[in-house]
Amino acid sequence: MSIYDTLNREQKEAVLTVEGPLLLLAGAGSGKTRVLTHRIAYMIDEMGVNPWHILAITFTNKAANEMRERVDNLVGFGSEQIWVSTFHSTCVKILRRHIDRLGFDNGFTIYDTDDQKTVIKEICKRFQIDTKQLKERAIMSAISSAKDELISPLEYEINAFGDFTKKKIASVYKEYQTILKRSNALDFDDLIMKTVELFKACPDVLYNYQERFKYIMVDEYQDTNTAQFELIRLLADRHHNLCVVGDDDQSIYKFRGANIRNILDYEKVYPEARVIKLEQNYRSTGNILNAANQVIKNNKGRKAKSLWTEKDAGAKVHYRQFDNGYEEAEFVAEDIARKVRKGECGYGDCAILYRTNAQSRIMEERFVLEGMPYNIVGGVNFYARQEIKDILAYLKTIDNGRDDLAVKRIINVPKRGVGNATLDKVQEYADMRNISFYDALREKDQIVSLGKAAAKLEPFVSMMQTFRSKAQYYGIQDMIEDVLEVIDYKGYLNSLNEEDEKTEDRLRNIDEFISKAAIYEQTHDEISLTDFLSEIALVSDVDSMEDADERVRLMTIHSAKGLEFTQVYLVGMEDGLFPSYMTIVSDDPTDMEEERRLAYVGITRAMEDLTLTYAKARMVRGETQYNPVSRFVREIPSELMDNTVPTVKRREEDVFDFRPKAVLKPKITPQPVKPFITQGIGSLNRVAGINKGAAALEADTVLDYTEGDRVRHVKYGEGKVLKLEREPRDYKVTVQFDNAGQKIMYASFAKLKRV
Repeated sequence: MSIYDTLNREQKEAVLTVEGPLLLLAGAGSGKTRVLTHRIAYMIDEMGVNPWHILAITFTNKAANEMRERVDNLVGFGSEQIWVSTFHSTCVKILRRHIDRLGFDNGFTIYDTDDQKTVIKEICKRFQIDTKQLKERAIMSAISSAKDELISPLEYEINAFGDFTKKKIASVYKEYQTILKRSNALDFDDLIMKTVELFKACPDVLYNYQERFKYIMVDEYQDTNTAQFELIRLLADRHHNLCVVGDDDQSIYKFRGANIRNILDYEKVYPEARVIKLEQNYRSTGNILNAANQVIKNNKGRKAKSLWTEKDAGAKVHYRQFDNGYEEAEFVAEDIARKVRKGECGYGDCAILYRTNAQSRIMEERFVLEGMPYNIVGGVNFYARQEIKDILAYLKTIDNGRDDLAVKRIINVPKRGVGNATLDKVQEYADMRNISFYDALREKDQIVSLGKAAAKLEPFVSMMQTFRSKAQYYGIQDMIEDVLEVIDYKGYLNSLNEEDEKTEDRLRNIDEFISKAAIYEQTHDEISLTDFLSEIALVSDVDSMEDADERVRLMTIHSAKGLEFTQVYLVGMEDGLFPSYMTIVSDDPTDMEEERRLAYVGITRAMEDLTLTYAKARMVRGETQYNPVSRFVREIPSELMDNTVPTVKRREEDVFDFRPKAVLKPKITPQPVKPFITQGIGSLNRVAGINKGAAALEADTVLDYTEGDRVRHVKYGEGKVLKLEREPRDYKVTVQFDNAGQKIMYASFAKLKRV
């Protein structure tokens, strides 16, 4: 039997369609990676396509590695000639060979978010921009958005005419690009933008890559921005053999610049395109898919499709409501513990998904209390840790002496007594000569204003020159170990007066980094410090997540995209939180559609069991908010749920009219209903039908029980008060219950009675 006979009808049709533009609308869990890999195999085995002419692009290293492994297994000999990589990795490969045509050196450095922020901060200080009024993050976001839209500093400046804030951003953008050029560095957005710029400025380079990549496939096409769209359009413009795979219902990255019109308007760009829908789902049970379909069908701006499965209906969607967020977290932790205890699943099979990172705190506290293993995806990236960034800065300076940021980071690591005044004088000299900071250090004797301070710079310059000469014949692992030994980095860490445990953690991280270098050398035929640093720069948190790690995953729904779990808990399902209040009151109906797509993504992460939780009262920014259950939960029919969802009167602003404004009849729009808010737990009031369990607790309230007393809880029964702690707005009570074990609660919610 042929390997292609294992595909369903639509999958097989997609595999056999090789020539011309093709749009694959691949629903969640529909086996799109399987289709892409089999399509590559078919092109090579049956159509005689040279592997050299195939390019497959996806968004994450994790997805690219999975596709690469499957392609290697299917194709075998010759598969290594296929380019299977992310957008950024593809552009790095191209720019490493040709960016000198744009005035850069081919050994450029890639700046991460922290590096960008440092540069922006220095520019704002120099330009006397008040970062309390115009925050660095806002400037970075504006510059990133401009690059996503392929808007140059000059164009941005022209467009900013008459807008005071944008004019400031324009000046920062212009200076930021000047500094990057001088440092021979690119940020992540530059990788795409500069490749497009290269193709447009150098038609011969574009022609070579058009002839190289005659067959192009792009995964997750709904997440592409304008720059990525233009990059692919240019590459495919000669042969039009472009296969894009995506799902408009999973377009959730508008805030990163993703343009859903790229997939919705694909047939307008390529009128001859063939469209194939992959709607059979191989991941989830029937009830979960039906719930997802019922939610997403409320969106107007989408291509019609409906997921289905040959699997059983499975368990109904679980819906649970609680008085507050603490009870919600307690339930989730206990429910997971119960399932693990019964052998229904392992910790690693469970994921808790939420709308915002702030929601993780209460969950994390409960897991710590219960002693349950967990991992928060989206925490501190390994390569963003202080000790790793220090070593990386040494390697970057060895590899690219023009990286001013890296040089400035390590010039006092370990401490060498070089003051800020000295650094400022060196920078002034560098600016005057239009050279890099490191080159200015090498010419320290020419900087008259330094005086005796020049002597303090000599040991650093001599050491770095020695390292750079060694790099010609040292391996990467040897280079790292030599740097650590010469600068006595362990001694430097000990001098920081940190806790021994923290120092040990840092040293273990360094050992892990050395292991990374060793693995790189073992798995690459050609060893290059430049390529090693590029590979590290392109790693994301989700890419580094271990599949086999036996821990509960806590993450935002955005981070969960592309993942799947046996057990999924979607928490905080409240109007005002998910969807957010700003989305509810927005004048743009596409904002609500994006939130609904996010809910759809969350639901379709579940394979067997989906639980939706709602808290009547939740603390947000120090205030207790009371919100109705999320409209996305209410959109799921009751027959698919195992519990009754409270009815909420539908408000007019819940319904958006997508007709052109010209044909709308005049109507009176009511003011949006804001969430009911009280000022902190200490002033909670009883709210009929909303929070019957939250009793008022004034600041001077005296509890009728104390430590050592026996108390009764409506749910857990009787127990003994072990600890009573006064906090600014409430009492935290620790109780050892006779049957339920130890619990930590807040008095205003616990309603404990002395017995």
